[in-house]
Amino acid sequence: MLIKELYSIQSFTETDGSVEASVKLNKDHEVFKGHFPGNPIMPGVCTIQLVKELTEKALDKELFLSVVSNVKFMAIINPEKNETLQVALNISEEEGAVKVKNTVSYDDTLALKLSATFKAMP
Repeated sequence: MLIKELYSIQSFTETDGSVEASVKLNKDHEVFKGHFPGNPIMPGVCTIQLVKELTEKALDKELFLSVVSNVKFMAIINPEKNETLQVALNISEEEGAVKVKNTVSYDDTLALKLSATFKAMP
């Protein structure tokens, strides 16, 4: 985990290239004190890192982000109001690349749509 104690995995279910996970954000984490004081918001880069780490868990290998072909931040994630996130991953591997289509949501709100390509660490 790149940012220790930012989140904890509540559930993690894998089936045929798909992952459904629930994560709980640590609303008291230092990152939220600086982003932004009095109005905490999950940094977009941290949300993308969360997707990477869940993909690594699913594949049991270290990855690095190679290409982001589509990223849409659809809603702000405030850890004080939306501490539990649902993460859906569709993972495929081809020619040494790991392709991920992902959504991150809370309640009935879609917060992130992401299509990315990762490569295994040498």
